[in-house]
Amino acid sequence: MLFKSDPHRMLKIGNQNLMQLIYATKASWDQARETERAVYESHVDSELSERTKLQECKYMYLYQKARRRHAHGHLNDGVIQH
Repeated sequence: MLFKSDPHRMLKIGNQNLMQLIYATKASWDQARETERAVYESHVDSELSERTKLQECKYMYLYQKARRRHAHGHLNDGVIQH
């Protein structure tokens, strides 16, 4: 069959795309946290705080999804900090 797809190949591509999305979301969350910290002295707006929390929730959702799929990416020291 000419167009028969390999399910393992498709899963690998999906995992790679998921990991790229996780890294982009993590960078967005980090930027939101830094912005919130920078503006903190001037009485941070609740909208800014909510946006930071939203970025964190997006990241944690994607992270858990990747763990369930056993997706692996490159090592990143700032992924989860305890």
